[in-house]
Amino acid sequence: MNALVLRSAIVAALGGLIFGFDTAVISGTTGALEDKFGISGFMLGFTVATALIGTIVGALGAGKPVDRYGRKKVLIAIGILYVVGALGSALSDNLVIFMIFRFVGGVGVGAASVTAPIYTAEVSPPAHRGRLVGLVQFNIVLGILLAYMSNYVIAQLVPSDTAWRWMFGVMAIPAVIFLALLPSVPESPRWLMSVGRQDEGVANIRRLTSSEAEAKFEIDEVTTSLRAAEKAPKVAFFTRGHRKVILLAFAIAAFNQLSGINAVLYYAPEVFRMAGAGENAAFLESVAVGLVNLIATMAALTVIDKLGRRKLMLVGSIGYLVSLGGLAAIFYLYSGNFSGFSSVLVLVGLMVFIAAHAFGQGAVIWVFISEIFPNRIRGRGQSFGSLTHWVFAAIVSWTFPGIAGALGGGTAFLIFGICMVGQLIWVIKVMPETKGIPLEEMEAQLGLVHDPNDVGPSRPIMGH
Repeated sequence: MNALVLRSAIVAALGGLIFGFDTAVISGTTGALEDKFGISGFMLGFTVATALIGTIVGALGAGKPVDRYGRKKVLIAIGILYVVGALGSALSDNLVIFMIFRFVGGVGVGAASVTAPIYTAEVSPPAHRGRLVGLVQFNIVLGILLAYMSNYVIAQLVPSDTAWRWMFGVMAIPAVIFLALLPSVPESPRWLMSVGRQDEGVANIRRLTSSEAEAKFEIDEVTTSLRAAEKAPKVAFFTRGHRKVILLAFAIAAFNQLSGINAVLYYAPEVFRMAGAGENAAFLESVAVGLVNLIATMAALTVIDKLGRRKLMLVGSIGYLVSLGGLAAIFYLYSGNFSGFSSVLVLVGLMVFIAAHAFGQGAVIWVFISEIFPNRIRGRGQSFGSLTHWVFAAIVSWTFPGIAGALGGGTAFLIFGICMVGQLIWVIKVMPETKGIPLEEMEAQLGLVHDPNDVGPSRPIMGH
């Protein structure tokens, strides 16, 4: 594999590491935030969801800048948002100001979920694209693990009234490293060629390929696909011709969050405390969950281009049903009477759940969404998939504390399990396989027919 391709993918994926860190870091601060700002229940859920509202805005707003200004410039803007969000959250003394800075960091996370997979997919050869785009997911789970570990270490070393500030502030370190490394990677050649910078795009393709034959093939593929798209330079997104890929992106993104993954990531220590674990044990068990997440993700990335996307989703779906069913049963059975043994059962159940997620949805979602959309709408397609993901993430994260508090953990996990029955049916009946297909050929493989007259809003996606 070309060394520059690997370096570019790693640097872009570092944005994913900060994404993961930001996602999980708040799990160690919920108790301190309750004490500091006098919040609980649904208000705590809303405070946690503030960053997710930011991710919705970031995901919704990233598509056009990514297509207009380029992948690399947007990645630089994301790095700046990460730094501002981290330091602002750490220094806040007012709940509203805290929420604003969490929102700012969330905008960066949402934009990263759009931009990093697109960039990586466009600099990667088809044979390695799954693994390289999967590096984004690997770094997300590595960031989650680092956040759990960082929270545990800070909780041991820093007084409890200020520990939460350090937990947020330390995220600025990888964000600064990310910003420092970005100038060393090239802009996406596909984007350069799509905006008329042909010579730069061709030069970057030659830098990103290992032989002249490979470079010529890539140049021809991109040139052909761009010529085909020239007939509809202002093509609408929500059209009949795009309906299939839009619904595929919506489904995989919605199911990702309806599994309950963000409820577990954001409230892991709280779930363990509900199951009878002490404060230190809750933080340590969260680290264990993060470690399983990382190991299962690594396993998935080694086979995603061999087994394909559908098989990983099938294994993950079955794992969801086993783990969520078991967790619901444990919480119903031991409700109000948790002991050391039942706490261990919850830990095992959550480990199986995290492994199922990491091996299936976690490894597949961003690869799949970055692959299925045609070149002419890939930026908007990735934005739509990320937007769907973060809307459902915000809903789940906001409502979980209230539902678990009012109805119990068993009911919350049962709801997630029922949703995952739907995912299993979708994987078996609907989800296509995309492994090894060049991006320029994906449209034909998925059976999409590009209608050059399908330019305006007059042909809505959902019919009349």
